[in-house]
Amino acid sequence: MDATESMPKSDTIKLRNKHIGKSCQLFYRTDPLKIVRGQGQYMYDEQGARYLDCINNVAHVGHCHPKVVEAGTRQLATLSTNNRFLHDELVTCAQTLAQKMPGALSVCYFVNSGSEANDLALRLARQHTKRHEVITLDHAYHGHVSAVMDISPYKFNQPGGDPKPDFVHVAPCPDVYRGKYRDCDYPEGTDLGQLYADEVQRIVDRSPTGIAAFIAESLQSCGGQIIPPAGYFQKVYDAVRKAGGVTIADEVQVGFGRIGTHYWAFEPHGVVPDIVTVAKPMGNGHPVGAVVTTPEIAESFASTGVCYFNTYGGNPVSCAIANAVMRVIDEEHLQENALRVGRYLLEQSRALAYEYQMVGDVRGTGLFVGIELVTDRQRRVPATRSAKAVVERMKTVHRILVSSDGPDDNVVKLKPPMVFTEQNADEFLYGFRECLTYLEQQQLQAAPETTTAPVRVTHPLATGGILQPSPITCGQRDSSTLIKSI
Repeated sequence: MDATESMPKSDTIKLRNKHIGKSCQLFYRTDPLKIVRGQGQYMYDEQGARYLDCINNVAHVGHCHPKVVEAGTRQLATLSTNNRFLHDELVTCAQTLAQKMPGALSVCYFVNSGSEANDLALRLARQHTKRHEVITLDHAYHGHVSAVMDISPYKFNQPGGDPKPDFVHVAPCPDVYRGKYRDCDYPEGTDLGQLYADEVQRIVDRSPTGIAAFIAESLQSCGGQIIPPAGYFQKVYDAVRKAGGVTIADEVQVGFGRIGTHYWAFEPHGVVPDIVTVAKPMGNGHPVGAVVTTPEIAESFASTGVCYFNTYGGNPVSCAIANAVMRVIDEEHLQENALRVGRYLLEQSRALAYEYQMVGDVRGTGLFVGIELVTDRQRRVPATRSAKAVVERMKTVHRILVSSDGPDDNVVKLKPPMVFTEQNADEFLYGFRECLTYLEQQQLQAAPETTTAPVRVTHPLATGGILQPSPITCGQRDSSTLIKSI
């Protein structure tokens, strides 16, 4: 056994099966990994095998970053208590968050997770507006506690899920590739952002008691790494605010520089939310989160006379770790790294569409990337089985960890630690290309009389060249053409 393994893997599996609920998710359930340590962008199993982690947006600045470990260890050895005492780490963390937020976003409430953050955000919105109804997006996931499960179609639309409450209104996910309004169904230049925003406006107009809040991830992750069309959030925020509602940006998965161009993923949309929720990357694996809002909304919440208290939210250890994470992001220029490596990864991934017909769309920004696999490019039919096969083969053959998601589970997702390098991107691309080639060969062997050999199109990026962007019209999107990413 490895020095960090306390029992054989077989015993770990037996104990998990006996004592951990069957509904608790386990990656690679038929052949699960036993991960015993991590470092940077890598994780290691009990036999010492190294896996490239492209799945983990929790270990934001890299697994076991020494500065984060040192900050947490030092504070844990000094003091760990609740936030009802004065403590410098708490106010420093709040000050840093506020300084990184635009506009009037300057008042913080600390929690332990994204679920808690979104739950509290709803309380703030409802107290401020004196309303209860909420607009959410289809395929959205905002957490596991009851209040946010109610606004998470990703959960309540599953077989066995609880029915959607009447006070929750679901707007279409602004997916221009396979959503309600697809780019290929409209003339080039059509304002798809307006079409999707009109859906929200119609919900606002027919609300019987008025909308309390519109909540959305700035970039939807569980929905399949969705990049909303230009102008969408601006139009939606205007509609909601004119009707007296507030806007909530869920940055739990995409904040803290992941998108490369900005620190927060709502910023490129040209909007400033009324409430922002953050968590996952904030603690680099330690449970910590926060809600950031305006003094006006904070005052409405305080006017109830009911004190807000969270036993562990904002404790000195959590805040020391969060402060260390934010320092590392700045000191090691990880936002800039996400921008540089992300651009390289996107360019090289888009080139794969010249080689493989099943690559339908490649989209993303920074180190937030989705590769949508399809069985038919013109009809954009989801290749769910292929995506699952890629995820499994990447693990078993290449020791690279990726995941798949989206409403049809056909989008291969990459959201690695922010220390991910161009060499890591090349490692992923090599493995991914091999998986696609393997799947094509399997398909040819399964139906040789009806399947033609895939067309190979020479493309400069396939051999390390530089792609010069060129517009691709809807009429050009046929089986031999690269699908333009949004």
